[in-house]
Amino acid sequence: MRFWIENTPQQVNKEISLYGWVDSRRDHGKIIFIDLRDRTGKVQVVFSPDKKEVYELSSKLRTEWVIEIKGIVKARPKSMENLKIPTGKVEIEATGLKILSEALTSPFDLSSDGKDVKEEVRLKYRYLDLRRERLSKNIVFRHKIIKFIRDFLSDDGFIEVETPILTKSTPEGARDYIVPSRLEPGKFYALPQSPQQYKQLLMVAGLERYFQIARCFRDEDTRGDRQPEFTQLDLEMDFPTQEDILSLIENLFKQLVEKIYPEKKIKEFPFPRISYKEAIEKYKSDKPDLRKDKKNPDELAFAFVVDFPLFELKKEEKKWGAVHHPFTRPKLEKDETIEQLIERIKKDPGKPFADQYDFVLNGYEIGGGSLRIHEPKLLEAIFEILGHKPEDITEKFGHLINAFKYGVPPHGGIALGLDRIVMILEDEPSIREVIAFPKTGDGRDLMMNAPSEVDDKQLKDLHIKTLKS
Repeated sequence: MRFWIENTPQQVNKEISLYGWVDSRRDHGKIIFIDLRDRTGKVQVVFSPDKKEVYELSSKLRTEWVIEIKGIVKARPKSMENLKIPTGKVEIEATGLKILSEALTSPFDLSSDGKDVKEEVRLKYRYLDLRRERLSKNIVFRHKIIKFIRDFLSDDGFIEVETPILTKSTPEGARDYIVPSRLEPGKFYALPQSPQQYKQLLMVAGLERYFQIARCFRDEDTRGDRQPEFTQLDLEMDFPTQEDILSLIENLFKQLVEKIYPEKKIKEFPFPRISYKEAIEKYKSDKPDLRKDKKNPDELAFAFVVDFPLFELKKEEKKWGAVHHPFTRPKLEKDETIEQLIERIKKDPGKPFADQYDFVLNGYEIGGGSLRIHEPKLLEAIFEILGHKPEDITEKFGHLINAFKYGVPPHGGIALGLDRIVMILEDEPSIREVIAFPKTGDGRDLMMNAPSEVDDKQLKDLHIKTLKS
């Protein structure tokens, strides 16, 4: 069983074996000291000349070499304790040493937080960059956040379901990443921008409460809080009110912060509900930062923005577009029928409001959702207003509309950007700092050298030719 460095203070006067990386080395006269590092922390190891064979081997050690240490855990003298680290009251008197792997000199200093190193260099050697304490902590806390979410939702009756990565291209928002089919030349899959249609189909299937830690893909320009591929918490439930979904999310995040970030303070609970109109007029933003002190990262000002317009006019294209997405449910007026709603929307698409809500935190949009349309004729009418021809609606969305004819419950949900949430909670300037292997700002993987060309045989198998620019 592997013994972790963080547990060494409980093993005083016992001989143990440790594995890890040489974090630093110091020669003090005849005594050699190293700090040994694993994922859980660091501990000081002492090599004395009276253990001749081990001592001579230790003289070869360099930083980032991977080693196995056998030694006796000793309490350090009070005057020699290092109270800055959890293991600072003990040290290891080495009785055995194995060099498991030597290492080249790192292209940058791993003992700093890395902010002084060019990002291109850090991303090229990301496997080294992740060794630094700041990055390792980010990944560990990302895991803790996702585990908490999984446990919370599972305990509340939600079922985690994986949905396909290879799916159908539909005109919903950003550009799709498309994948050619070898077996059906000239046809393509698309990588999902979100599991939107699948989660609605799971409601048709009667699973009632679904969630997923979902990988999503969008071929769009990147920036500090965006990536070509990203991770979201995706959930859907049947027979909900808007308040059912909002209260679920606020309770999830209240408990998450209390459990994982007890040092942080939630500004207001329950989280405020702010209308879109008020947000724009009062805060000049649909993702307002409600903190009293905007420079204080330990203050968390969660809020929901509600009462969005259903449509917005796309001036460049001179047509109406969905503010959220076309599956968002319009708000019904009192005693209004679906037929009357359709007539009202067609008469003036700019007036109806949507059962849509955004989730914001400290000036960032961290999620969005809505109650969904579950009536086939209303969904078809929305697509027509958005400029889709009947034959296109059948081609692109016929599977969903047909499914709704077999008994679909009213349903709704929300999707939350996990990368962005971890970024804010860890007080990082970019989501690239909380993703293990991110792309650059322009979508490149410098470590793997992707995207890259493929050979002619692969292209021939896929019936594809490339055009030289």
